Amino acid sequence: MESTQGIESGSPAAVLRMLMDGRPRTRAEIVAATGLARSTVRARLDLLLAAGLVTGGGTGESTGGRPASRFVFNPGARLVLAAEVGATHATVAVADLGCRLIAVEQVGLDIADGPEAILGLLVTTWRELLRDVEIPKTGLEIAGVGIGLPGPVEHSTGRPNNPPIMPGWDGFDVPAAIAAEFDAPVLVDNEVNLMALGEHTASHPDVRHMIVVKAATGIGAGLISNGVLHRGAAGAAGDLGHIRVPDGEDALCRCGNTGCLEAVAGGPALAAKLRELGLPAHSTADVVHLVRSGNLEVGRVVRQAGRDIGEVLAGCVSMFNPALVVIGGLVAEAGEMLLAGVRESIYRRSLPLATENLRIVASTAGATAGVLGAAAMVVQHVLSPEVLDARLGAVVSSISAGRA
Repeated sequence: MESTQGIESGSPAAVLRMLMDGRPRTRAEIVAATGLARSTVRARLDLLLAAGLVTGGGTGESTGGRPASRFVFNPGARLVLAAEVGATHATVAVADLGCRLIAVEQVGLDIADGPEAILGLLVTTWRELLRDVEIPKTGLEIAGVGIGLPGPVEHSTGRPNNPPIMPGWDGFDVPAAIAAEFDAPVLVDNEVNLMALGEHTASHPDVRHMIVVKAATGIGAGLISNGVLHRGAAGAAGDLGHIRVPDGEDALCRCGNTGCLEAVAGGPALAAKLRELGLPAHSTADVVHLVRSGNLEVGRVVRQAGRDIGEVLAGCVSMFNPALVVIGGLVAEAGEMLLAGVRESIYRRSLPLATENLRIVASTAGATAGVLGAAAMVVQHVLSPEVLDARLGAVVSSISAGRA
């Protein structure tokens, strides 16, 4: 849960958080909103101005004297490197502190190639993007790096934790490998957690309880509870893909079990079913293409996949009681067929009280949801009271020591 330490102490981070809504404010308005002394507000703003995190936002209306200066958050003060890594591709981006994506590129990969190869690809792509980004201020600092991986991650260490589709990744020190390339904090999480954070931050900031599902090569979910990302005790919350489907029969899953949702409704499973019908489907992208071409048989298969996903989600909806379920991922790009199947099962199987005001919608952030979430994860960390106030305090101490 987000700390209230900065708010309670009136720290620089608390003043900055108030300004992050983008509305310029005068010192008097900040004093009135925080209850801090005018001298304290002045000192906080001086620190934030010196760090470049706040700029002058014009002047307010004059009440007879000189117009008062206004101050506003400067999202362009730092850059954030973000990446969402999937089983077969990655979305790599450069963002600002407002989580605005400045440059984005998709690259193909095979997650089974191992951490050294995949992380090297991310570093190369980031460096190429940074060369192409028009930076108004030379040497602009990188605030942090955020990475989403397609498996369970111990968020406190950034190490993958027994990821079923990532051979060679278990326990690998991802933050250390990236920090050796970029002198900045490195945060790592499960890709679906970051997709949920991205959808929440960019598209549904006012929704306090929501489930975001990614249906692609694998199937997973991210949970937003009381406005905060819920990771679970071991970082494995939301692992829908390995819950058994009631009609999953003996479909063998790569986790070693049978009847898992992923083995029934994941992209490769759908492609295999279509090949059995004599259709040219060798990948998830092929499935999406066939649905969009209007093939009715493919539409029937995808709608059934939606029903299977909905069967598993129905229990989650009854237990978690979200206000919103968002369906994303490559399979979801097939369109309304998948979504219709999901809705059909959830509304049929979940408790009426849980579905009375429930909305089930397609992702609006789309392919950028994961990198938006990765950027948001970094921004929340580096601008938190614990991190930002400590850093600004160290700067003040260093200046004071230099004057002594």
